[in-house]
Amino acid sequence: MLVSTSEWWRSAVIYQVYPRSFADADGDGVGDVDGIRAHLGHLRDLGVDAIWMSPWYPSPMADAGYDVADFRDIDPVFGTLAKAEALIEEAHSVGIRLIVDIVPNHISSEHPWFKAALASPDAPERDYFWFRPGKGANGDEMPTNWRGEFGGTTWTRTPDGLWYLHLFTPEQPDLNWDHPDVRAEFESILRFWFDRGVDGIRIDSAALLFKDKTLPEVREGEPHPFHDLDEVHDVYRAWRRVADEYAGDRALIGEVWMPEVERFANYLRPDELHAAFNFDFLGCAWEPRLMRECVDRTLDAHRAVGAPATWVLSNHDVTRHVTRYGRLDTTFSFDNNLDGTTVDLSLGTRRARAAALLSLSLPGGTYIYQGEELGLWENENIPPESYQDPMWARRGHSRDGCRVPLPWSADEPPFGFSSGDPWLPQPPEWKDLTASAQTGDPNSMLELYRAAIARRRLEDGLHRPAMAWLDLGPEVLAYTRGDRFACVINMSGSPIPLPDHETTLLASGPLDGDRLPQDTAVWLRLTA
Repeated sequence: MLVSTSEWWRSAVIYQVYPRSFADADGDGVGDVDGIRAHLGHLRDLGVDAIWMSPWYPSPMADAGYDVADFRDIDPVFGTLAKAEALIEEAHSVGIRLIVDIVPNHISSEHPWFKAALASPDAPERDYFWFRPGKGANGDEMPTNWRGEFGGTTWTRTPDGLWYLHLFTPEQPDLNWDHPDVRAEFESILRFWFDRGVDGIRIDSAALLFKDKTLPEVREGEPHPFHDLDEVHDVYRAWRRVADEYAGDRALIGEVWMPEVERFANYLRPDELHAAFNFDFLGCAWEPRLMRECVDRTLDAHRAVGAPATWVLSNHDVTRHVTRYGRLDTTFSFDNNLDGTTVDLSLGTRRARAAALLSLSLPGGTYIYQGEELGLWENENIPPESYQDPMWARRGHSRDGCRVPLPWSADEPPFGFSSGDPWLPQPPEWKDLTASAQTGDPNSMLELYRAAIARRRLEDGLHRPAMAWLDLGPEVLAYTRGDRFACVINMSGSPIPLPDHETTLLASGPLDGDRLPQDTAVWLRLTA
């Protein structure tokens, strides 16, 4: 049963489900709600505290469901609203909370609002969007030269000659958050899902909602016209008031890509969001000095506003970290496309195992992207003609490689994911990474995650906000949590001696006697 825990998000392990690729129950090759329900035991045994569902709403799927046509229903490819309600109840019955994904910056061009706006220049719905005249003598030039979040242009012309704004694809028109009807609609959507028992809301592209109405161009050294405008905080204060209407601690969790730590922390003030994703950590190189600086920077920013940090290694938008950590350049950035560069998967896997113990022992909440617990790597062998990600056409980079359906069992595709052909191809080499093959194998990634999450629950020090660095040399990350717990990660090129300790609680790989091999992490019980 779900246990009522105050401020559960502060130390929760949250598992991201990408519905299309988790499990398919009806054989059409696309994951669905019944597939998730059938595999709740996997998530229960893994030990996660909550599931975050990527969008499952009715959508034309121009952007994998992030183009929402109706926020109060479930797309037929995934199931029905009744099945979603059953999933919420069944997850609660095994002690797992559920978080839904809300996309406030834009909606689908098939949404009734936008269809009405296109149908008549006098429709009141026009004011819900950014319709503007073009430049030039005939208005045939775009109102601005803003670059889209996926690359490419951000304006599309309508038959009556005006242009509408879309920071993503043309099928995702941006909403006008200055309009009170837009604000009221989304507060109603929050209540719709809270009324159905969801425990949290993940907010997509949380910093993009407002735009400078004068439509200035993006210029170096000047305020950005649509990133992180101050008015956005009024929206999240209102959303916080909605969340606070409900018993049981409902959480608001923002996707906030923000290079300035101070501006990032503004979203986490006591009357705004409860938590936000830490992309600084996700994109950090596998390098001890940079990683330590990232951890310090993260904890300092969150401490200033009394919010919990979050630790994220992968998600549905980024290259899986087994692949990233196996490259010469171990960073991630949308502006630095490393697709197809040389990867040492053995090295990447060893580092990913160490990173699991790192992320699961830092202060705050930890997010696991589906398949991370299986040690899946990026599928970089998808034929380009099979790509479905709109980013491919606009930026030359596809996110489909991290969205490939999960391998559950058997020795060949579809690996128990579906009785049909999966919507994206699975690498045959994943036969050793299925959940079935890894279960019971003490050396597998899955059993490492299970053991780490179970130990995390038991360790009193891992439920306190403090940590202290241990000085074991510049090439080693080491810290204590509480009085007698320590985590040590060897990022040097050779084994190092372990500090004095009573026992080893968990190691990401084999130890060399009392020495810790390179790219290996260990949890220790320190001597009293």
